[in-house]
Amino acid sequence: MAIGKLAEQSGCSVQIVRHYEQAGLLPQPPRTGGNQRRYGEAHLQRLQFIRHARDLGFSLDDIRELVTLADKPEQSCAAVDRVAQKHLEEIERRLKQLQGMRAELQRMVRACGRGRIADCRIIETLADFSHQHCQFHDHGGAKAGARRRKL
Repeated sequence: MAIGKLAEQSGCSVQIVRHYEQAGLLPQPPRTGGNQRRYGEAHLQRLQFIRHARDLGFSLDDIRELVTLADKPEQSCAAVDRVAQKHLEEIERRLKQLQGMRAELQRMVRACGRGRIADCRIIETLADFSHQHCQFHDHGGAKAGARRRKL
């Protein structure tokens, strides 16, 4: 099938198909005598695999490793488990960070007096780079020594 048909069937754009080819995630298709790429069912299945992995948040490097491992079906899946476990740990770390951000924002909104900006607790809290006014300090990756700007 032509690249447009592959893109349509997979739900990807033509540009994404080309991107995955250039990234080495999708094998180069054979070409016709007129130098047109022709994709087969294996390309469609690989593209669907890649899309599903991307939907789950896997990085392109992780997907590259998973694709390589998937091409060796007789091997142990321990390496696949390690990739998935590493990704799960990263998601759990990000969830914890997001929960801290949510709690801090909820607190800031509740503290707002709905008065003038000059007295706004939200602005005051955001302007405090030391996080002195924050109740929840694990909320977004502001690390000690990180470069900070003045308002």
